[in-house]
Amino acid sequence: MRYEESVIEGRNAVLEAFRSGKTVDRLFILKGCQDGPVLSIARMARKQDTLIQYVPKVRLDQLSDTGKHQGVIAYAAAYAYASVEDMLALAKEKGEPPFLFLLDGIEDPHNLGAIIRTANLSGAHGVIIPKRRAAGLTSVVAKASAGAINYTPVAKVTNLTAVMEDLKKEGLWFVCADMDGTLMYDLDLTGPLGIIIGNEGEGVSRLVRERCDLTAAIPMKGDIDSLNASVAAGVLAYEALRQRLE
Repeated sequence: MRYEESVIEGRNAVLEAFRSGKTVDRLFILKGCQDGPVLSIARMARKQDTLIQYVPKVRLDQLSDTGKHQGVIAYAAAYAYASVEDMLALAKEKGEPPFLFLLDGIEDPHNLGAIIRTANLSGAHGVIIPKRRAAGLTSVVAKASAGAINYTPVAKVTNLTAVMEDLKKEGLWFVCADMDGTLMYDLDLTGPLGIIIGNEGEGVSRLVRERCDLTAAIPMKGDIDSLNASVAAGVLAYEALRQRLE
């Protein structure tokens, strides 16, 4: 479901956004502000599992378009999020082993959009992103996905490693890219699979890496030692697709 993406400023406007059920990705509150309306907004945000950041006034002023934020600014998502269960149900409906992307801190919306596009075209059943340190479903993401966001479920979760443990119980194996891993052509990427793509600068975090079952080395020949996150996602995805089509 598509929503109107917006930056919502002012206490009444933000309260109404939560009351209407609008999906809010992030809420910025003036640090130290504890009056009644702000506390009510914070309570609603916690019920929706919205990420809350308490920031100084100078930060709110930078984020504000109107200069009338009244100590609160909310970022509403342009698209509704799915659940991980929706993705597993989609795989079952198609009679296919679950094939998912899990993104460990992808913060560039263009990369997120490109990965959603790749996920769709490679036959994946969904994309999972963490609540913190990650881009949300903005109009920039939608444009970069070239429409794939309308067909590919995206779930936002609080704890990526906990989701991985739950998915392992569903039979999924997880693979992440690593220069010291096994050449990706020598790995079995068929069956229930989750492809892990790490942050643009830091790569896959230690806790997530420790829960991966496989590490895939992408062959490279050149003067630099890494690929853009969305390009790495595409390379791994299409090797998985190639194997699944054989």
